[in-house]
Amino acid sequence: MVERLNLEGLRYTQAVAETKSFSAAARAYGVTQPALSNGIAKLEERLGDKLFDRSPRGVTQTAFGTRILPLIERALVALDAVAAEARRLNEPGEHKIRMGVSPLISSHLVARAFSMVCDLPVPRDLVLREANMQDLREGLLAGELDIILIPAVAAVPRFEHRVIDVEPIVVVSPDTADPAPLELEEAGKECFILVPDTCGLTTFTTRLFQAHQVPLRTYPGEAASYRVLEDWTKLGLGSAMVPRSKLTSPDVPHRPLLNDGREVQIAFEAIWNGDSPLGADLLHLADSLAPARH
Repeated sequence: MVERLNLEGLRYTQAVAETKSFSAAARAYGVTQPALSNGIAKLEERLGDKLFDRSPRGVTQTAFGTRILPLIERALVALDAVAAEARRLNEPGEHKIRMGVSPLISSHLVARAFSMVCDLPVPRDLVLREANMQDLREGLLAGELDIILIPAVAAVPRFEHRVIDVEPIVVVSPDTADPAPLELEEAGKECFILVPDTCGLTTFTTRLFQAHQVPLRTYPGEAASYRVLEDWTKLGLGSAMVPRSKLTSPDVPHRPLLNDGREVQIAFEAIWNGDSPLGADLLHLADSLAPARH
């Protein structure tokens, strides 16, 4: 059984494999060539066979070395990753969770997330970033964000998901004197003002109508915000569908949207990398948010 492999010997061996030269590897590490050669010789003794052949034409790997050297490289990469991650976790910035949120996420959900981050087993600061769906997904993929909260309208493969909230959809119309609920089939007779397809609401709306084979009639322009949606409905340009929390005031006249008598709801999910060093905290956070949905 091979025990106590010398780390310096492993690194010297990797350097020789990369430079194909004992002298160049010694210069790269700032040691004498005899010291490097001695370190590799001790490693070869531990492993039971030679890793390199030296000749006037240069250094080549032995058949044994060809099999062993990739394992040495992977082992060193793993060791370096341990050291790098330890340094990263000990930096002050690692006491933070970087959370990206869609503009469609309600303020009460953000407030719950803030409270729960503070109550984690290891309390952390919450750094929030609001952005459109595409930017949030790219930030998560690039490791610039630890977790994102977005509408559950588009798959993000290879990441962990938890539905953390569901919210009723309501309809604001030019004439909302009658607050009676509106059935989806009847909504097909109205003209809807949409927002740019960046926050997930337009994707949700389009898929909802398509899934139930209801025609979606739309106003040719686009509103930039939920407040603009309400203003434009007052002008008579069309109706608007929004999550109830995005009404600028509970007093704004609106109607619940139903499908066969059941409330139409939009779901929101937390997405994070399960392999993240913060994975346990992120899972705890997502699971803590999920039971509170309504």
